[in-house]
Amino acid sequence: MVRVVVVDDDKEELEHIKDLLDEVVKEEKEVVTFTRLTDRLKKEIQNTDLRKIYVLDIEIGHKVSGISIAKLIRDVDWESEIIFITNHDKMFESVHRTVYEVFDFIEKFHEFDKRFKKDIQTILKRNFDNKMFVYKTNNIELNLYYKSILYIYRDTAERKLVIVTDSNKYMIGLSIKEIIPYLDYRFVKCYKSCIVNTARVQEKNYKDGYFTLDNGEKVYMLSKKCKKDLEND
Repeated sequence: MVRVVVVDDDKEELEHIKDLLDEVVKEEKEVVTFTRLTDRLKKEIQNTDLRKIYVLDIEIGHKVSGISIAKLIRDVDWESEIIFITNHDKMFESVHRTVYEVFDFIEKFHEFDKRFKKDIQTILKRNFDNKMFVYKTNNIELNLYYKSILYIYRDTAERKLVIVTDSNKYMIGLSIKEIIPYLDYRFVKCYKSCIVNTARVQEKNYKDGYFTLDNGEKVYMLSKKCKKDLEND
């Protein structure tokens, strides 16, 4: 699934961009739009569990510009792509001086449709790891990129599983055995009550019973019995 976040104070332009995305993105997608920086947009930026494509108008008719929003994104997220759109080519130098890792800068009145669709196609052709853990019940709908999940363990007090990601923890009513079919090859049971994303593990210490993740976190839920499975991941 592709998640696209569009920020533009022109509502007609927002609808136009959504129409272009409908033309070019054939897979499942979510498009969320904003006309200014709001608490909801700040929350969206802080949620780094999802890799996104941000489309930002530089000159938003409010105190906070698209460049400022891009800085907020890069403070916490270096994975998502950023495309800037503007009415003035003079903003190009300012953008590239202040924001790192910008995918493109598109003028609204210079072959905008063609360039925008080409950019989106190029991004989607990249090695975009968009495989997701999807869990739905009557009360909850959870969509998490596999790569954002660090490990999963059973909370004995709550009798539920806790999914630990880069930025959040989610509690669901499944057992270790029941969650296995929801996961892919990178997830291995490393303890009777713990599953780890092997792609996120940097060190395995079987003697002391812990693994260290790529974010530096040390988790004491590693069993010698699972050594063969972990070494063959």
